[in-house]
Formats: sequence, C-alpha cells, structure tokens
Amino acid sequence: MFGATSCLAFHLQFTTAPFPTAYVFLLSNITADTLIIGEIVFERVVLVIRFCVGCLTRTICYDRRQMFPRLSLPVCLLVLLLSVVTAFAQSAPDREIAAAFAPVFHQALGDKPRSDYITNFDFDGDWRGDNNWEHTDDKSFPLRAYIYYSVCETSTHFFIHYAVFHPRDYKGGERKGLILSEIIREGVKAAGDNDPTGLMSEAGVAHENDLEGVLVVVAKNGKDLKRARPVFVEAFHHSDFTPYVTGESAPKGFGLFRTEERRVLFYVEPKGHGIEAYSGDEKQTAKKEKNKEFVIYKFTGKPEDPDKRKDDSVGYELLPIQTTLWPRARMRKGEQNATYATTYNYGQISISLMQSNHSAETKKIEVGEVGAAFAGDSGGLNMARPPWAWFDKGRRDDPMGRWFFDPAAIVKRDFKLDDSFSTAYVRLPFWATEQVAH
Repeated sequence: MFGATSCLAFHLQFTTAPFPTAYVFLLSNITADTLIIGEIVFERVVLVIRFCVGCLTRTICYDRRQMFPRLSLPVCLLVLLLSVVTAFAQSAPDREIAAAFAPVFHQALGDKPRSDYITNFDFDGDWRGDNNWEHTDDKSFPLRAYIYYSVCETSTHFFIHYAVFHPRDYKGGERKGLILSEIIREGVKAAGDNDPTGLMSEAGVAHENDLEGVLVVVAKNGKDLKRARPVFVEAFHHSDFTPYVTGESAPKGFGLFRTEERRVLFYVEPKGHGIEAYSGDEKQTAKKEKNKEFVIYKFTGKPEDPDKRKDDSVGYELLPIQTTLWPRARMRKGEQNATYATTYNYGQISISLMQSNHSAETKKIEVGEVGAAFAGDSGGLNMARPPWAWFDKGRRDDPMGRWFFDPAAIVKRDFKLDDSFSTAYVRLPFWATEQVAH
C-alpha cells in the first residue's frame, strides 16, 4: 500500500502513482456534487487520457510488491469508458429527481401578460439585473419557460426547491406601481433609523425582478423513484411560507395540495406572482372575470415561448441553481457583479450529515459572504432575493436562508414530525461542497 504522498502526486501530476492506487483514487476522488454533467465528463476524459498516456510512456504501471505489465490501449479505453459512465451515473440523480416531480404551475395573467411569463434571469442574454424591466417589453427577447431547481436528500426524503422567476413584479400597475414604489423608497430613506423592524424597506409595490418558489418534500419508498410520493409542500408567497399537506383534510394552520401524476399543482398570482397550492376555487380562477387568462406551465424538458403557444399549455425546462444563480452569488469582493446588488455574510451554517456507519454528525459549513439581493433599479430598489435570502416575516428569529440551506430541519419543525423523519443528509448539498469546517 502507498500513502497519501502517492495519491497526492497522482492528483497533481497524473503520471507518478502506481496503477492500483491511482485507479482507485481516480474513481473515488472525483464527484459530481459541484459540477454539471458536461463539466464532469470533460474533466474525467482529460484526467483519464493524461493518466493513460503516462501509463503507456512511463514505467508507472506496477505495484511495488507485484509487478503488472504496462497498460494496453484497450485497457486504457476501458478505464476511460468506465470513468465517463460513472460521471453520468453520479450526475443524473438531481435532475432526474427534480424532473420526476416537477410541478404544474397555473400562471394567471394580468393586463401585461409578458410581465407574468415565467422565464430565466438571463432571458435577454446577459446577467445584469438592472435592465430586465425594460427588456421585458422587447419582443426580440423571447421569454422562454424555465424553472430553477436544487435537490438535497436524507435517508427518508428528497427535498426539492423550485424557484420561479419573472422579470417584473408589477403589483399596483406598471406605471402606478412604479410611482408608488418610488414614493415608498423616499419614505424609507427619510425614516432611516426610525424603522427598526425593517418592514418599510420591504414595502415596495412594484420592482424589477421577482423570484418566488416552493419546496416539495418527497417520501422515499425503497430505491425505486417511481414509488416515491410528495407528502409535504411549502410555498413562498410574499415573505410568507405556507405549509401544505396531502389528504382529505388539513390541520389548522395548514393547507391542502393536489397532484397530477405525482406533480404538485400550484397557482401563481398575476402581477405580484405569489405562489400557493392550486385549488381551482373562484378566488384563483376568478370565473366572474371574463377576460382572465391562464398559462399552464408543465415540465417537458423544452423551454417553450408562451407568445407562440397554440393553447393555454406551455412546456418548461429545468435549470440547476448550482450552475446559474449560485456561482454569481459567490463572486469575490472587488469583482464586478451585475447580478447581485447586496450581499449577506452567512458565516458558518451547521447541518446534519449521515456517516458511513449510519450515525448523524453535525458539520459546520463555511459559507461566508454571498449575494443576497438581485440588482434592480426600477420601482423598489434591489427588492428581489434568491432562495437563500428568503425569509418568513412571521419567523424573524430564524437564521437567514435556513429554509434553503437546511430544509429537512425546517420541515420537521413546521410539520411537527417525529424522529422517523430523518434530518441527516446522505450527501453534502451542492452549496456545502466548497468547504467543510470542523
């Protein structure tokens, strides 16, 4: 057996470690926690090719206690194939899970339908937040349908965050709402320290960018994903998290959610875009309003343009938060960040992690300074927040971002669950893979 020195040398040079040690290191050291499929496959291909070239050109293919012949080209190709396959095997689950339970969103349309279309932050081809309001009206920028997602997992449940983006929140009307928001902004400036609650700064009526979302909790039933079922839901609606359960009736303080083929049905209000479980009642459908229309967003794996729809159904695609909104929130100080206008120092966040012996251990993750509000200068200034900066105004004592960073603990508390509901994650969430503090 070789020590850490050989593994480190292989990791750095790919040409100096004995083959048995190096190959085990190769397959075990690279994970898909922080990379999308294409990036992982590319890195593994490069790694294996460099390793194979070293094996074919240098005398490294042996163990000190038992000599092995040099690797032949077919064996190198086999190593390459296995590495790529394992990359796909490790990368697929998160998207597969999110796709299997991707919700149906009943989006109500107001008097400015394009402002109610669900799309991606960079629909206009850039990651600037302060030009999305004006670009919404520009039909040269199609508002194709995307939903952001992230997944984490315990031994008993999957926790899937889905985030819904609109370029505008225009409650109060596009013009009147902007004017009123400007007045409120000036009032906030004048109030200064006389607003200890901080509620005035959140009172903007209309604002640029809008991100709200839901947490779908899926109970596992063995290893077969087809047997898993959504059991709990929390929906974010204007700084409120509303809990929902499934069944015939709900306890006091909870709502009911419905599903179609394991997909939770949600209603998204026009203009302000708050999300709640879809019930189909008169309040949501507003049957008395003859001109009220809906766009029904369903997961198809293809981002369709609602302006070109033939009926009320529009297909959407999923985008991982891990490779879109999160990396831009992690930009270093001094770097120009056109996406986020403000940051928040999260310091260390503690989560429970399942160990190989099936015991739970608390891990402290150094998160530090992260973007916490999207840049937006129309209406309320920098009003829209990413999921890790959402908060429940009824639970001001909760640490910022806990709903996103530790959903298992939040759900166990909010739904008053017993210890059969695991809060120990079986793998590190994507945001936690950068650094684990002891």
